[in-house]
Amino acid sequence: MQLIKFVVLVQLAILLVDEALAGRDFYKILNVKRNANTNEIKKAYRRLAKELHPDKNKDDPDASTKFQDLGAAYEVLSNADKRKTYDRCGEECLKKEGMMDHGGDPFSSFFGDFGFHFGNGDPHQQDTLRGADIVMTMYVSLEELYSGNFVEIVRNKPVMKPASGTRKCNCRQEMVTRNLGPGRFQMIQQTVCDECPNVKLVNEERTLEIEVEQGMVDGQETRFVAEGEPHIDGEPGDLIVRVQQMPHPRFMRKDDDLYTNVTISLQDALVGFNMEIKHLDGHAVPVTREKITWPGARIRKKGEGMPNFENNNLTGNLYITFDVEFPKQDLSEEDKEALKKILDQSSINRIYNGL
Repeated sequence: MQLIKFVVLVQLAILLVDEALAGRDFYKILNVKRNANTNEIKKAYRRLAKELHPDKNKDDPDASTKFQDLGAAYEVLSNADKRKTYDRCGEECLKKEGMMDHGGDPFSSFFGDFGFHFGNGDPHQQDTLRGADIVMTMYVSLEELYSGNFVEIVRNKPVMKPASGTRKCNCRQEMVTRNLGPGRFQMIQQTVCDECPNVKLVNEERTLEIEVEQGMVDGQETRFVAEGEPHIDGEPGDLIVRVQQMPHPRFMRKDDDLYTNVTISLQDALVGFNMEIKHLDGHAVPVTREKITWPGARIRKKGEGMPNFENNNLTGNLYITFDVEFPKQDLSEEDKEALKKILDQSSINRIYNGL
């Protein structure tokens, strides 16, 4: 009996040591599956970074540790080589091979230099001097707006660095009293400046991750704080990325609904048909007609439109309008008579204003 207890204690000790050596569970920290793709990892990090940022959780003493764990998890799982090593033998292997360098700043690449603004007002104080905002149009496909995507951009950002000497700064207009003689004074306005350490602007290459979220619409903006033009006496402006959808060859979008046209033969229009429409993510939308389809007929496929931006579980509809292609060849007299018997219609010559 004593031997059994000893064996159980040894196995438990080995299990605890193995768990300690394995390090943190990065998949659990990011709340993603082990087969998650890069976009899923980026999306999970971006969502959790806003939730777990220390500025938003000032009452949580572990907020900084949680946020650092989140950054480490993203650093490893977003890098193919690091992830492969981690999957093979855990965080301890990464440390032994010097792959846990913590050299990047994933938060700033998603939200900008000064992070994410958690307040309800203007992220910049009214009395703070700011550089100009940069507005950039990003052209995206309808496929990206349907499924979501991350777009990586690399830009040269002017960054202020220390330089030799001093410079005039914080210049302002002040009223000064000048003595002109006994009992005579004059109030004049003059420029007064402080002396500040000199700075220079140096271009640095920055990588930003822009999320194209499911259901985004034309003109929707993503703001990267402090990624705009610098101001030598204040804060940099922001980089504003504005989404612009490119025209699509098969679908037209209106709000959350999609519209498309399908041309069918006269035979299919009369006897019915089965077909499939390839959707934006590649899945097939079945279309079946067992009755006559007239030119301009429209059917609705519920739930096959665009995902709603506010709630991706809600989707619009797909509207399909049919065009009918008539045969080009002439019919023989026998074919005409046979067709008349099949259709059994009298002539209709109704004249009306169709506009």
